[in-house]
Amino acid sequence: MIRRGSFTCVPRLVETITAYIDAHNDDPEPFVWTAGVQDILQKVRRARATLDKVEPV
Repeated sequence: MIRRGSFTCVPRLVETITAYIDAHNDDPEPFVWTAGVQDILQKVRRARATLDKVEPV
């Protein structure tokens, strides 16, 4: 809904996002994790280490 849309104002974008969420919530499906806990935590640690190296602007 959003990827192919062209929005000229923020209220129209918000309206579209809200409509998507409402439609999705009518028939929700649970998210199923495919990665293991240790894999996720390892990625978080790598990302944190990278962010720690970034100089503040």
